[in-house]
Amino acid sequence: MEAHLIEVLGMLVRWLHVIAGIAWIGSSFYFVWLDNSLDAPEPDSEEAKKGVSGQLWAIHGGGFYNPQKYAVAPARLPEKLHWFKWEAYTTWLSGTALLVLVYWLNAQSMMVDPSVAVLTTPQAVGIGLASMVGSWVVYDLICRSPLRRHNGVIALIVFGLMTLLAFGLTRTFGGRAAYIHVGTSIGTIMAANVFFLIIPGQKRMVAAMRAGQKPNPEDGIRSKQRSVHNNYFTLPVVFIMISNHYAATYSHPHAWAILALIGGAGVLIRVYFNRKHKGYFAWPSLVGAALLLGIVTVWTAPHVAAIPPVQGAVTLDRVRTIVGQRCVTCHSMTPTFPGITQPPAGVVLTTPEGIVQNSQRIFQQVWVTKIMPLGNATHITDDERAVIATWVAAGAPRN
Repeated sequence: MEAHLIEVLGMLVRWLHVIAGIAWIGSSFYFVWLDNSLDAPEPDSEEAKKGVSGQLWAIHGGGFYNPQKYAVAPARLPEKLHWFKWEAYTTWLSGTALLVLVYWLNAQSMMVDPSVAVLTTPQAVGIGLASMVGSWVVYDLICRSPLRRHNGVIALIVFGLMTLLAFGLTRTFGGRAAYIHVGTSIGTIMAANVFFLIIPGQKRMVAAMRAGQKPNPEDGIRSKQRSVHNNYFTLPVVFIMISNHYAATYSHPHAWAILALIGGAGVLIRVYFNRKHKGYFAWPSLVGAALLLGIVTVWTAPHVAAIPPVQGAVTLDRVRTIVGQRCVTCHSMTPTFPGITQPPAGVVLTTPEGIVQNSQRIFQQVWVTKIMPLGNATHITDDERAVIATWVAAGAPRN
């Protein structure tokens, strides 16, 4: 019953995380589009006299909308203001809760890979926490430095540091945990931008107006800069959220470089759309993204190692014995592996039929990527991998 409750809790937290993430990313995409699509009013128009710097007309859901943006603020603060912050906070809180439930509470099975580094649970969790907090501190210091006026330079430096973080984490954790912690580091930066910069800046602007003072335009400039940074972070972090389904990326010997290429492609795709909103066809960005993803496709293509000769007859019974010793701790209806409460991907390998039906999946994970068993926690040997590969290569016979 306890395992079931943990499973349900994880499901609900993941659902909340996805919903909140959609809302946050959607608002980010919308407001960047809005900013880039505004038209300046005529110089002598009523809008210009009110301090409006840009406006547009839109139609959606059968209604007409006329959003307007002020250069600094309206002359009179309206009674009701809509704030956009809880999407960010809820996404980060639910994501961190999921990180704790899935990874930190099961660090030895979900984070530590002895073939990469032997770590205690406190060490693994401490490194994960430090990667999140440290990423924000370094990023924020860069954005507050004299470089703050040079967004292109900041972008290159931050991209380089994120790549370095990915390199370090893939030399510390198993591939899936390394990717997830790069993602949580980016997510922490994004949420901290909202919590420490964007919302406080907006609150100061509102307070100044209520006190009859002119808001400091620097607050708006800083908030806009961090908001745009968050916009460019979105596609890389969304890929990381789904990356544990694609072993060819995180199990690659150079997984950090694969992540850097995919992250770079995500940034270039956002560049294309953000430029498109301003009326430019930024085709070089699309070409660049396609090239990076093409490199990923070729670089992660499976290079199946030759299967060495195996001593003795390779039968289903022999394979079933190996699978029973090395795989069914997870892939059964009642898993006994710490942190696993349901068979991953619904794959059950406790019967001959289940093994035969999933033979190609087993071959891919056990022989091609060698990512399973997770962290080789069940100590499968190379000879046992070869037996399974030989059996599948022979057509997975039932005798």
